[in-house]
Amino acid sequence: MAKKHLKRLDMPKTWQIKRKGIAYVARPKPGPHNFKLGLPLTVMLRDIMKIAKTKRDVKNILNNNEVLVDGVRRKDGNFIIGFMDSLAFPSLKEYYRVLLDKKGRISVLEIDGKDANLKICKITGKMMSRKGLQLNFYDGKNILVEKDNYKVGDSVLLEVPGSKIKESIKLEGGSLIVLIGGKHSGKSASIESIEGNNIKCKSKEEIFYTLKKYAFVVGKEKPIIKVQE
Repeated sequence: MAKKHLKRLDMPKTWQIKRKGIAYVARPKPGPHNFKLGLPLTVMLRDIMKIAKTKRDVKNILNNNEVLVDGVRRKDGNFIIGFMDSLAFPSLKEYYRVLLDKKGRISVLEIDGKDANLKICKITGKMMSRKGLQLNFYDGKNILVEKDNYKVGDSVLLEVPGSKIKESIKLEGGSLIVLIGGKHSGKSASIESIEGNNIKCKSKEEIFYTLKKYAFVVGKEKPIIKVQE
């Protein structure tokens, strides 16, 4: 039988909530994100955004109001919401993007309503199927494309809740990235050069190296959608 709770001492460091005082926290159900880059909707609304005080409050909000994640209504408080997802409250006309802060912790950024139906997705794999070339994304999405103009590590701008590709962004020199792992997690930087599995990056503060797998492309000279203040 699957456990419904997680010990706070065992939760990822990316969860920006107190570890002491209360022994357990809600465990997210398996979904589009891993525990490091995602957390339960209950924790997001109660502990990160402070919209609700208790789990019961969250349940009432989800049942009585439209809460959309990537344009799809969610009523399950244990649904996992994570990096780059959009979170919308249409009745309040409030819209947010789930991101990482400069310390690599899960946070939210208020965005315009027009951006709530857009999402940057990183390509993590490609495969041929009977229907054509399939792109696999970091959040579990799969899309069939006609032309093989994409490489693993590139990103695309998707229209959600559907999966229409609006634009592609290549992982190459000069591209702007957000790091989703390693000691520089949460930082934005531009790519100086790519050497095998390593990337030389330049931020406002320093020049450093990181692994290619940690790079999440968000634009060329600036992000194609709002991902930072």
